[in-house]
Amino acid sequence: MESLPLALLLLIFVAAAAAIWVAGIQLSKQTDILDVRLHLGSALGGLILLAVATNLPEIAITVTAASSGNVGVAVGNILGGIAVQTVVLVILDLFGTKGSEPLSYRAASLSLVIEAITVIGVLGVVIAGSQMPGSLVAFRLTPAAVLITLIWVLGLILVKRSQKALPWHEAGEAPGSQAKPRGHSKDASSKNKKAPSTGKALTIFLIAAAVTLAAGVLLERSGDAIAGHIGLSGVLFGATFLALATSLPEISTGLASVKQGDYKLAFSDIFGGNAFLPVLFLVAVLISGKPVLPQAQATDIYLTALAILLTLTYILGLVFRPRKKVLGMGTDSLIVLILYILGVAGLFAVASTG
Repeated sequence: MESLPLALLLLIFVAAAAAIWVAGIQLSKQTDILDVRLHLGSALGGLILLAVATNLPEIAITVTAASSGNVGVAVGNILGGIAVQTVVLVILDLFGTKGSEPLSYRAASLSLVIEAITVIGVLGVVIAGSQMPGSLVAFRLTPAAVLITLIWVLGLILVKRSQKALPWHEAGEAPGSQAKPRGHSKDASSKNKKAPSTGKALTIFLIAAAVTLAAGVLLERSGDAIAGHIGLSGVLFGATFLALATSLPEISTGLASVKQGDYKLAFSDIFGGNAFLPVLFLVAVLISGKPVLPQAQATDIYLTALAILLTLTYILGLVFRPRKKVLGMGTDSLIVLILYILGVAGLFAVASTG
């Protein structure tokens, strides 16, 4: 694609992003229906299905980048994607919630705190894994990639357990928060005659997944070519514009959740996806046969630290539950937005000195 003119590359990039947006809406709707029909349970099965579905662009980009040996784009997209997807909560807080109470006040529960802690756990291993020797690989596996996957699985188990019961007042649910169970689509009920059949829902899901995968490949290839045309490094492009484009499914899914009053699922979609993204390092290692994390650049570690900081801010928001909005959003969302803007400015500074 490098030989194509910049205008055509931009058109391909925008078209692929639009396809991901439309497909993301369908993935969200059909995931809800399949969650109920297949009795997956929103605590574990639905969380895994939705996390994988909304991160199909990142999966496609990781696979294609690892296959072509362009590991820098894959690493930058994964770690940059976590920071950007956390900022999606700011968008949902600002444009999705109505009334005077912000998103974190309505969604607050200990289950979400556990999901956020899982994100921080896997990102901690990412930082540690980046310092491991590049020769530490066996059977196309590295200790860090395996440990990240194990922490993710453990986090899912703990989330499932927390959904059943916690030794806290109201089973870990904050007073005044969302009262109805998690699971944002009323159309998912098997009693709803308007809802499509299970077979039709599965077919639509698979078609939307295929569209998302194809669009993700186009995003990666056109984005890499655009970065070359404008003189922007692949790491910076992957961590900013490409990460934002691949976060469109999370935005569409989150807006659907908030619109229907399921504030917990809006948070859970983001935290669940952010915990899942580092698992893609295992996929990259299996495909390339080379340790990925030891090849991480200073910008990658910087983005990891930024993602941890943003996640910690929302943990505090879920615990302290700011009740008033500032500039149309919660105090925690405002702080996250400011930190991200400063963080992106710092990212360019780090990249320029690297």
